Amino acid sequence: MSTDPDPATQPTNAAALRRVVADCIAMLAPEADLATLHPTRSLRVLLDIDSYDFLRLLTELHARLGVDIPEADYARVDSLDGLLGYLAGRLGLAPG
Repeated sequence: MSTDPDPATQPTNAAALRRVVADCIAMLAPEADLATLHPTRSLRVLLDIDSYDFLRLLTELHARLGVDIPEADYARVDSLDGLLGYLAGRLGLAPG
């Protein structure tokens, strides 16, 4: 059984990527509303999650998108804008 993401379910644009990220965030913080999250502030602070939950978020994104985010890049993906931009770049999507 492969753990690679299904290419048919991969986001093809920034809006679809945002929905995937929103779904993953909702798993950790169901009360979170992406529309109201400050785009450049720390997700850990805004969602009131610890480093373990942040790692769970990145692990779920990896499972769904197949994008590895090395620990050296964690600071780059700590905000919503940073995370979306990083993932879009790794997936070859135009930034949205």
